[in-house]
Amino acid sequence: MDWNLVLIVAGVVIALILLKRLSLVDPKSARDWLAKGAKVIDVRSPSEFQERHLPGAINVPLGGLREEITRVAPDKAQPLLLHCLSGGRSGLGKRLLRAMGYRHVFNLGSYSRAASIVTGAKKS
Repeated sequence: MDWNLVLIVAGVVIALILLKRLSLVDPKSARDWLAKGAKVIDVRSPSEFQERHLPGAINVPLGGLREEITRVAPDKAQPLLLHCLSGGRSGLGKRLLRAMGYRHVFNLGSYSRAASIVTGAKKS
């Protein structure tokens, strides 16, 4: 076994995990944005949303985000807090909306993390 390769792969995995964590909005900031009227956008599929969703969340699936976001948030200064199942799709959505000119877009991350921030429920 080539230990150098194992160490390199482990380092890359750790770096990716840290990068994902750094791209998430911190809970206090997210709650502050909610108090200022931020909208919670669930970028999961309609069937995932129907199965369970956060109170007040708006379902705009990632695949239709570019076309549908102006219906939900026509003002590009509107604060938006995105989430999905694991945080990956909401991270992509955040980058897409920033590229479209939305100024206050944040990634809440996973459903359980978003629930703990939005409702105060403990993460499962």
